[in-house]
Amino acid sequence: MDSINRIINFVFPPLALYGLFVFYPIYQRLKSAVSIWRNVLRENVAGKVVLITGAASGIGEALAYEYGKKGAYLALVDIRDEPLFHVAALVEHYGSPEVIPMVADVSKIISIAEPLHDCERFIQAAVLHFGRLDHLVTNAGVAPLYLFEDIDDLSMAMPAMDKNFWGSVYCTFFASSYLKKSRGKIVVIASGCGCIASPRLSFYCASKAAVIAFYETLRIEFGSKVGVTIVAPGVVDSEMTQGKFMTKNGQFIVDKELRDQVHISLLPVESAERCAKAILRSVCRGDGGYLLEPAWISCVILWKVFCSEVTDSLGRWLVMG
Repeated sequence: MDSINRIINFVFPPLALYGLFVFYPIYQRLKSAVSIWRNVLRENVAGKVVLITGAASGIGEALAYEYGKKGAYLALVDIRDEPLFHVAALVEHYGSPEVIPMVADVSKIISIAEPLHDCERFIQAAVLHFGRLDHLVTNAGVAPLYLFEDIDDLSMAMPAMDKNFWGSVYCTFFASSYLKKSRGKIVVIASGCGCIASPRLSFYCASKAAVIAFYETLRIEFGSKVGVTIVAPGVVDSEMTQGKFMTKNGQFIVDKELRDQVHISLLPVESAERCAKAILRSVCRGDGGYLLEPAWISCVILWKVFCSEVTDSLGRWLVMG
């Protein structure tokens, strides 16, 4: 077996490079043609039913407005009631025919008191109310910010994986049968941090990397039954850029001084509205791959792949001091 691997190690790299050299120009031309065709046949979301988690702020809020302006019916979910109801009212004002806000925790598991999982409950409620489900936007998440060496209790880091990864998986699990019936779409709000290491955000990066890997696999399994678009945003105007983080003790704080320590304020911040417009364009085109927004994130990922020592050193210099 080792000898076979040695032969493959010797033969496969030049063959792979040659194949890429020959195939890539053809692939790019086909991709351009498909992109033009998708723009012509762009999906009209008017009258479609869209469920968005984490809809009370940031990208989720901005996406709710964009879908509302296009005439979609919306089911909005967030753990915070007051800001969620405010967003729901604005979405109707922007043009949505009907909006139902639902307060829920995407990471909440089944208990004796609550026989239904929160995700199962709000997805069933949306389908019962509207009769169908066309788009699922998994956006809810938290951003823990601290050094790994400063953690006293690892259990305090669990909410990052519970909300960012499992919260997305739970929603998909309970919604997939309805999405298959409508040949709908899943819009996964991951993060550039899922591809690029960011000091002090180890658990956030890990949870988003898990999200990307999971939905890459799911996209293959679903095939044409359900579209899957993975969005990896850069630094987008949100509560995080305003200094809201989860501490090592599991508490949420607003600390602009801490935000400045990790140089978030020095990075180019994209507005949530611009990001949401780019996401909706990509989803309506039927893009089944990735959306890196803003586009320059792809250049950082290339540096990460081919010059990882440089990006690691730069990250340590910027964030660690």
